[in-house]
Amino acid sequence: MNIIGKKIREIRMAKGLTQEQLATACCLLGFDLSRGTLAKVESQNRQVTDYEIRYFAKALNVAEGDFFAVSNQ
Repeated sequence: MNIIGKKIREIRMAKGLTQEQLATACCLLGFDLSRGTLAKVESQNRQVTDYEIRYFAKALNVAEGDFFAVSNQ
């Protein structure tokens, strides 16, 4: 289980991106990620490594720390 999957989903949706769009953005940055794997990350069924957090942050144009921020929801 991971602790940032829900936050990745929250940020992705707030930016109006589909899972496919985010997966494609990650691939363009050099992180080979399928939509299915992203779904597993967001549902907290796949762990996320430290270097993957960097790719997600770059693809979503946020700071890495934003994934660990407490949301008001």
